[in-house]
Amino acid sequence: MTTSYRPAWAEIDLGAVRANVELLCRIVAPSRLCAVVKADGYGHGSVGVARAALAGGASMLAVALVEEAITLREAGIDAPVLLLTEAPPDALGELCAIGALPTVYSEAGIAVAAGAATRLGRPVAVHLKVDTGMHRVGADAADAPALAARVTGSRSLTLGGFWTHFAIADEPDDAFTAAQIDRFEAAAAAVRAAGASPAMLHAANSAGAIAHPRSRFDLVRCGIACYGHAPSPQVGRVLAGLAGAGGGLRPALSLKARVHYVRRLSAGERTSYGRVFQLERDSFVADVPIGYADGVRRGLATMGGEVLVKGRRRRIAGSVTMDQLLIDCGGEDDVRPGDEVVLIGRQGGEEITAEEWADRLGTMVYEVLCGIGPRVPRLAV
Repeated sequence: MTTSYRPAWAEIDLGAVRANVELLCRIVAPSRLCAVVKADGYGHGSVGVARAALAGGASMLAVALVEEAITLREAGIDAPVLLLTEAPPDALGELCAIGALPTVYSEAGIAVAAGAATRLGRPVAVHLKVDTGMHRVGADAADAPALAARVTGSRSLTLGGFWTHFAIADEPDDAFTAAQIDRFEAAAAAVRAAGASPAMLHAANSAGAIAHPRSRFDLVRCGIACYGHAPSPQVGRVLAGLAGAGGGLRPALSLKARVHYVRRLSAGERTSYGRVFQLERDSFVADVPIGYADGVRRGLATMGGEVLVKGRRRRIAGSVTMDQLLIDCGGEDDVRPGDEVVLIGRQGGEEITAEEWADRLGTMVYEVLCGIGPRVPRLAV
């Protein structure tokens, strides 16, 4: 969107992103940091986030889609960009042409990458992914040495990295992450014994980078922590001890709107679709122009969801609709059209966090942030 007339928006504190990355870089040093900016920067805007992360010390970026890598290049960002899965065969040529780094984990993927690099006329560095227990994508550990040898035996490819991904690093007391690190180290040793020398090893996501120092290797890939959120409360407690007096992570996104309309309703009246919410007293009810098409989940109302107006918590009054929601402002006539409504963020001495939404909805903060829809303008502050 270049123009928005609708009074609903997300404020993105790029200074917070930069500060978060600076903190993470200090924690994981001498390992380098790759900022994960897939899914439009977890809903924060990939280009702005990428620039802030690089300014904060990130040395690499990571995305999930070829289109996401193209977006960064078209914005003039020339930092290394890693694609986290094998690219579709018909897209690999363009991925290589823009200088991004393909991930491979199959013979077919390596062959396609080699062909694309040959047509391009210059070597392409690929990162070989091994599955150590996540069981999503990645080569079997037993196959990794042969695949690595196939990469290094190609005249058009180099082995830029060897990596894996953790399944449960956000639970620091679970022994499975240590087992994954053991498997990864064994697989890396086998790759080297086969004559291949990856330029870098990387395994840690945000949780690994913070709570599992042994997993940092040459590079860590941080996503959610760059945006100011710990992957779990347990990891948050570990981070608090590492951050020290300098403070911890700063959430980078606030979701806001403005009151559109206010009306007075009598006690006993029911509001919104399904008429599931009943006013307990005479109240002023305000309409806010943001809804589930924007990522404010419909069920938030029935799970006690609140917003902030004039520094006070106000209950969402009835089912969230596609474009609007209602809030119960109580019996005081103090809310007017145009007043700021904070759905996520701080107002006065109160704060509603993305974690609060996640707890109410029985989900995770990742889903809350990524679910904020594209028709909500992102405003850098």
